[in-house]
Amino acid sequence: MKKILVLIFFISSLLQAQYTINGTMTPTIKSDWVILYKIEGARQKFVQNTKIKIDSVEYLGKKQAIGTFTFTLPKDTKIGSYRATYKLEGAGFVDFIFNKEDVSFGFHPDYPNQSITFSVSNENIFYKQYLDAISKAQQTLDSIQVKALQNPDLDLKAPYKTAYTNINNVQNSYLKAAKNMYVKPFVQASFRNSSSEIIDNPKKYMSNMVSTFFDRMDFNNKALLNSSFLVDRITDYVFYINYSEDPNTQQKLYKESIIKVMSKIKNNPFKKDVIEFLISQFETTMNLDLIDYLFDNHYNKLPESIQNKKFKDEKQKLFAAEIGRIAPNFSWKENGKTLELSKLNDAENYLLIFWSTGCSHCIREVPQIHKLLKENKKVKVIAFSLEQNDFAWKNYKKTLPNWHHVLGLNKWENKTARTYNIVSTPSYFVLNKDKKIIAKPDQLKDVKAFLEKL
Repeated sequence: MKKILVLIFFISSLLQAQYTINGTMTPTIKSDWVILYKIEGARQKFVQNTKIKIDSVEYLGKKQAIGTFTFTLPKDTKIGSYRATYKLEGAGFVDFIFNKEDVSFGFHPDYPNQSITFSVSNENIFYKQYLDAISKAQQTLDSIQVKALQNPDLDLKAPYKTAYTNINNVQNSYLKAAKNMYVKPFVQASFRNSSSEIIDNPKKYMSNMVSTFFDRMDFNNKALLNSSFLVDRITDYVFYINYSEDPNTQQKLYKESIIKVMSKIKNNPFKKDVIEFLISQFETTMNLDLIDYLFDNHYNKLPESIQNKKFKDEKQKLFAAEIGRIAPNFSWKENGKTLELSKLNDAENYLLIFWSTGCSHCIREVPQIHKLLKENKKVKVIAFSLEQNDFAWKNYKKTLPNWHHVLGLNKWENKTARTYNIVSTPSYFVLNKDKKIIAKPDQLKDVKAFLEKL
């Protein structure tokens, strides 16, 4: 009997040592799963997943479907920042802090950050209250500053001073209350370094914001490093705070902001993650100049043991045949001679076509291009045919005289085709005399339109 009581007590203590994370989304979404990650720098580490349970509640006299989910965490779960992801695109996640306590929250799945409320968890409730309070105080201060910029004749020094004193009082009271809490560095870092006096022109205002943006952020603090906080602020600083409508100025601002960010980060693994994150962001707009800049001036200067060779190789291959790049070189046999793309000098521009004799679109489009360029001496075509064998190609190329013809065996697995990221035929590349890629027309009409401009 004594052994049974001990066993019951042991099992009970194990159950009590577990923690639960409860989420409620109103309304629910068309998804079955929520995935829990631990945030570590600019990366996220899988923890576990769980199913969404669909319930129905009465709201304003109508039935509304809500989604609930629960994660059960063991007693040895690490303290830190976590993310519950419920859809893979858009704002499909909620972040929270875990510090050895249960966490319960509710949110609207379409705008989680703005709608999230915590009902259980001292750390998260406190931090959310702080953010609401400091945001309200900051908005009051900013509204006075904006009025002063819009109308310099107004005397707003007194109300600005009052608002400035208030926002500092709010900050100090929450900092004091957070003395022994995990969220203290977040409270410290969330406070903007506002000017103690009204700034009299917009340029000075933006200059002050840019120069003081990171002043209260400790880039050596482990809690901040292992959260989304610093990456989110870096994103704001690089892509939104430093902004210009002029493209050339914007490129310069990007580089200046990146230099400032890198000067703040002393932790090399975190720096690597941030650079990879920024490269991925610039990839969405194919800003090759900034991607090259990040690799050449920052990533490649990290210790080799930290660099991710696979990441570098994948990105270099991905961007090898983009507009603005020198077309990757290749060679072929023609009339008993070996020719190279990089050494061709028989035209002012070149049209590189990846095609195939087994492609119906190619058989329709390629002859039209041949007819279009028959009398054009300024453009030379390099027809790179992706084939399994040379039988059909040998005969078909005779119908396309005065072109450079290249046979690419192994079709989709052809090395040159893979270098150019060819996934369909025909694929078109327009090159200038230096073999720089100046256009990648999608369709025949686009090819014709671009060639007419040359």
